[in-house]
Amino acid sequence: MDIPELPRRLYTSGEEPEAHNSISYHTDNSKLHTALREALTDDEFEKLKESSLGVFIKFKEQGFGWASRLVHHMLSFKLDIKKKYEMWSLVGPEPLRFSLLEFENLTGLNCEYIEDLETPKCDVTPEMVSFWGMLRVHLEAGPTTDQIIAALKRCGDWSREDRKRLAYLSIFTGFIEGRKFSTATRSTLARLVMDLERFENYPWGRVAFKVLMDSLWNKEIAGCYTVDGFIQVLQVWTYTAMPELGASIGGPRADSPSPPILAYEGSRGRRSMKAAILSQVFTSIQKTAQTTYYKSSGKSSIWTTY
Repeated sequence: MDIPELPRRLYTSGEEPEAHNSISYHTDNSKLHTALREALTDDEFEKLKESSLGVFIKFKEQGFGWASRLVHHMLSFKLDIKKKYEMWSLVGPEPLRFSLLEFENLTGLNCEYIEDLETPKCDVTPEMVSFWGMLRVHLEAGPTTDQIIAALKRCGDWSREDRKRLAYLSIFTGFIEGRKFSTATRSTLARLVMDLERFENYPWGRVAFKVLMDSLWNKEIAGCYTVDGFIQVLQVWTYTAMPELGASIGGPRADSPSPPILAYEGSRGRRSMKAAILSQVFTSIQKTAQTTYYKSSGKSSIWTTY
């Protein structure tokens, strides 16, 4: 079996852009989480955590340590591939893939295919007009994170159903869209919250993945830059793609909770991330040497095609 020829790297080996600044992002908003927790009863909050989107709330409550440099270096090791919704990073002799499959496995979110994913049909009803009025959001726009926080502070006398809608919109603006706090989200998707069952069963994993990958496509990482969407998943992906690295700096949790996005504490504050990643090269080379032996012996190879 011949080893496939890899695409070229985006940056020459050894000349990758240094991580001079932390990557800016808009998910994991503490003000939003605090306002949400204070707005809901204990019972409502626990039910939200156990819902199909509760993984985001659980992730926030675990206090994950964001390692911007780790993610930056994985972006600097990217291969120049044509597929917009896949990312390959070359660490050692084999590339590591991040795609919808990895995102689904890491988050446990619904990533099923659906037509008109970002423009679902949703009729404007009197109930929608009333609810958007309560949000104090223009009917043709989706709410911003700032508007959701403001609504959470005055929703005490809202119905239980409307508070549930508001809670789901908190997750939508704060994690799924994950854009600048003052930026309006897409009304086509936000309006789905009027049908709670439809909202709960919607493939939000696919939406969240697309937001993140759209933001990363052709991203210039040589200076200061911002990434929309749930970027923390790339850090956990790195831990799982390179198990030795995850075990040494990822802070794996003793109880190994599921899905994997909840299984690590993270590694905030480390400055030697590039060296930690490149130390994986030696391990990979050792494995490749073993694979060469297996191939010469007629045994199967561990190479992965792209």
